[in-house]
Amino acid sequence: MRLTAKKIIDYKKQNKKITALTAYDYSTAKYFDKANVDIILVGDSLAQVALGYDSTTKVSLEEMLVFTKAVSRGVQNALVVGDMPFMSYQISTQEATKNAGEFIKSGAQAVKIEGASPYIIETIKHIVQSGIPVMGHLGFTPQYINTIGGHFVSGKNLETTLEILKAAKKLEEAGVFSIVLEMVPTQSAKFISENLDVPTIGIGAGKFCDGQILVSDDALGKYDNFCPKFAKQYVNLKEEISKAAQNYVKDVLEGNFPNDEQSFALSEDEAKKLENYTQN
Repeated sequence: MRLTAKKIIDYKKQNKKITALTAYDYSTAKYFDKANVDIILVGDSLAQVALGYDSTTKVSLEEMLVFTKAVSRGVQNALVVGDMPFMSYQISTQEATKNAGEFIKSGAQAVKIEGASPYIIETIKHIVQSGIPVMGHLGFTPQYINTIGGHFVSGKNLETTLEILKAAKKLEEAGVFSIVLEMVPTQSAKFISENLDVPTIGIGAGKFCDGQILVSDDALGKYDNFCPKFAKQYVNLKEEISKAAQNYVKDVLEGNFPNDEQSFALSEDEAKKLENYTQN
C-alpha cells in the first residue's frame, strides 16, 4: 500500500524511524522503492549532482518536474516528495500553490519548501488547504545560500536552538507533515524533535531525529565534487563506473566486444548466399 503523509506522522507516534533518500531517475527510484525506503525526495540537489550546476538555485521548475515524472514512474510504495526549487514559491501564494500542483500532476504526493518566514508560513497554509501535503525544511537552507553567506551549522547555542524550535512550531501549525533539519547539532536536533508532534528528518542533525535523509549520490559514492561531513558512503559507484567504462573501451579497442554472444547472425543458407554474392 502506498505510503502517505499521514502515515509518516503516525511513524513518529509509533517511534518508528523514517528512511528517506533522494532520487532523480526511474531506475534508481525503483531500486530504492524495492529496498523499502519510506520517502523518496526529488531533491533540488539534482541541480548539482545530475545537471552540473554550481548551486541548487540554478535549477528551474520545468527541470524539476521532468525528474519528478521519471522518479514517480519507478515508485509504487514510497512517498514521493517534490522539492520546490528557488523562486517557485516566493513570488506569490497563488503561484506557489499552482507550482505545487504541478508537482502533484507530475506524480509526487507532496512537496518540500524551505524556510519559515511569515510569508512562507502563509504559503504553506494555503498549499496544505489546497490538498497538497508539505514537508518543511529548517537549519541550513541551501536555497538561501546567497543571504546566509555559506554552509553554516544552525542551532549552535540555546538561543538559536530555541529559534529553530519556534520556527518548527509555526511550520507544524501551518500543517506540514514533517520537517527536514539540516546541519543542526545532535543535542539541539534531539531537543527540537522531542518538542514537536510532526517528525523531523535529519541530514547532518544527529541520530535522535525521527528519520534520516541523504543525497543518494553521496550515499552511493557517485558525486565527488563535494562530500559533506554528514554523508556516509555505502558504495563507491564512481570507482565502479570508471572501471566499467575503462574495461569497455579496452574491449572495443582490442576487438573483444562485441563477441558472438552479443551479435546476431544470418542463417547458414543466407550467409552462403551473401558469401557467393560477394565473390561474384
